[in-house]
Amino acid sequence: MQNITVAALYQFTQLPDYQELQPRLKTLCQELSIKGILLLAEEGINGTVAGTRDAIDKLKAFLETRFDGLEYKESGAEEMPFHRMKVRLKKEIVTLGVPGINPSQHVGTYVDPQEWNALISDPDVLLLDTRNSYEVEIGTFRGATNPKTYSFSEFPEFVKTIDKTKHQKVAMFCTGGIRCEKASSYMLSQGFDEVYHLKGGILKYLETLPAEKSLWEGECFVFDGRVAVAHGLDKGHYDLCYGCRQPLSEDEKKSPLYERGVSCPHCSSTLSSKKREAARHRQYQEDLAFKRGQKHIGAEMKKPIKGESVKDESSSLSSPS
Repeated sequence: MQNITVAALYQFTQLPDYQELQPRLKTLCQELSIKGILLLAEEGINGTVAGTRDAIDKLKAFLETRFDGLEYKESGAEEMPFHRMKVRLKKEIVTLGVPGINPSQHVGTYVDPQEWNALISDPDVLLLDTRNSYEVEIGTFRGATNPKTYSFSEFPEFVKTIDKTKHQKVAMFCTGGIRCEKASSYMLSQGFDEVYHLKGGILKYLETLPAEKSLWEGECFVFDGRVAVAHGLDKGHYDLCYGCRQPLSEDEKKSPLYERGVSCPHCSSTLSSKKREAARHRQYQEDLAFKRGQKHIGAEMKKPIKGESVKDESSSLSSPS
């Protein structure tokens, strides 16, 4: 039974009073026991939050008094997927690192999920996944190009490698729509003629299209405790490594290099013995606290079988949607 409502939202808009808005949002979320993260900048708002149905409705009602074009999506979770509530001030709500890129003034063409399959099936379209490599590895659209970026700020360097004489028609997508929206504005500034992006992102596509009509393969990484979602936005089958925050498949968790709460095949060889022992001690204390029905200080109480702590999405949401 899904008792928690998870809301992903963003909007590019001029927000000159974003600093004054921070304490108001933080207080409201604390009063409503909402957890997650909201990023505020002069260019708008971005974030993912979770709470009860009533709490999320009240937060949305407040946001709609300030934002008239909020891109908003909901899904459900059985348990609270965040540890705490953060409202942060940023230079950009999604960090591209290129001055003058303003999606509220210059942006590509939005494509609804129902029209997306037809667009990306066109052989003349270059399909770009604007997410980071660790996200792409667990799922993407059939035929999509992986820019192999570690962070969204590396995307402009990838664009320099595209031959505009061969690829003037470009379609892009990301988790919730914010990265590809900003990327579309950037690509238009670089001389690409036809730039399209998936409205509402992968999450809206997976929510809207039935699996039998979908061109999506795998699962979609999300920046909360669910780790990944599948069609219908059902919780996926991945967990996070506490050591490196990489998403882990069931096969990877069967590896001899995997140690719950400590390391995985991606980071086992890079952890020092000191960090490894510290992680083992933290995991022991967390499991012990769970057995006693208590919260371990510094960690959210969760069932030992889940193991890895939730990734701190605060750094991630400064780029991804």
